[in-house]
Amino acid sequence: MADFAPFIAAQDSQIHSALVGEFERQRDGLELIPSENYVSRAVLEANGSVFTNKYSEGYPGKRYYGGQEYTDIIERVAIDRLCQLFGCQYANVQPHAGAIANVAMYFALLKPGDTVLGMDLSHGGHLTHGHPVTCIAKIFNFVRYKMKDVETGEIDYDALRQTALAEKPKIILAGFSAYPRELDYQRIADIAKEVGAYAVADMAHIAGLIAGKALKNPFDYGFDIITSTTHKSLRGPRGGVIMTKDNADIAKKIDKAIFPGLQGGPLMHHVAARAVCFGEALKPEFQAYAQQVLKNAKAMEAVFHERGLKMITGGTSNHLILADVHSSFGVEGKRAQAVLDEVGITLNMNSIPDDPRPPLNPSGIRLGTPAITTRGFAEPQCAQVAHWIIDTLQAVDDEAKKAQIKADITALCQQFPIPDTFV
Repeated sequence: MADFAPFIAAQDSQIHSALVGEFERQRDGLELIPSENYVSRAVLEANGSVFTNKYSEGYPGKRYYGGQEYTDIIERVAIDRLCQLFGCQYANVQPHAGAIANVAMYFALLKPGDTVLGMDLSHGGHLTHGHPVTCIAKIFNFVRYKMKDVETGEIDYDALRQTALAEKPKIILAGFSAYPRELDYQRIADIAKEVGAYAVADMAHIAGLIAGKALKNPFDYGFDIITSTTHKSLRGPRGGVIMTKDNADIAKKIDKAIFPGLQGGPLMHHVAARAVCFGEALKPEFQAYAQQVLKNAKAMEAVFHERGLKMITGGTSNHLILADVHSSFGVEGKRAQAVLDEVGITLNMNSIPDDPRPPLNPSGIRLGTPAITTRGFAEPQCAQVAHWIIDTLQAVDDEAKKAQIKADITALCQQFPIPDTFV
């Protein structure tokens, strides 16, 4: 691949070799990690642009360095497009990551010791929602809600309300990293209003599905703030954002929490790539993409039902599926991840609700459809992928069977090339 990254090839053979290897891995395999996707060539170009060279502490019109006429343009465009996508008035596009966005949101709204009510990690929540291993849990008090029925995914909203009444949280947080259903945003917003809390949604996983009009927008149900990443289903560069519906005072607090509170200069090449990504998400074809992500997940769900794979919550209403492979096929999550990787299917091991097994070798796996949908897969291809997953899990020690599955996967990948990102 002499024409692949030619400047790196000429200068640094070790890094070039790793780049080629990663390109081939993505080209020849199926990416099912729900938090990963393929960006467009335009997003990649912006992410590797001359804005890499520019330091831009501050905000548009209020920078601490000179030479900001073009950085101000891209940041204002990114903000305007993001607000248009989600129907809000204020946005901060500077957070380096989703975790930073969440931490900044906490510091903007809370004082040390204040309480946050969020989803329990074992029932689908995220580390940044207050898991005890995180640094943020040493500063604020986190209490948690869970599902009432793991078979259906129904959240115990009555228990959530009782906890809110007892604990008086300053924030009620809706959001998840491994929850396959939609939340009742209206009920959460009503409870937050009842106890005088901010209603905040962490939509990192489903931001693209909301932007694409395939899932509900929490702002339509009275939420004050949405935090998100810009990769995953939104199909942009890795990074975070914070949006505020219409409260200028909250927006000012968030801006101060990001800079100078937590970060110095923003990564302007990332901001440029986010602006391109948001522009792509405003196009009608992105709405078709978002709908197809959901259809593809349902196609996989149908096969898993048919072939006896136990899915947490009984299936999916969004882009991801959480499955108990240990009780279904006697395969631990770590082994399932490894053996599927051998045949060219990349997903991640994942704990299931109240998992008796440890996090580094849990009972479950997590998979999703955003990346393969970007690649052009529709329901027939996704159903076939689901069959390959079951076939592999039922043949973990059958090398000949796995070799055949790998060959079949490679052949399918050749029919659906990854986006023109790397050439």
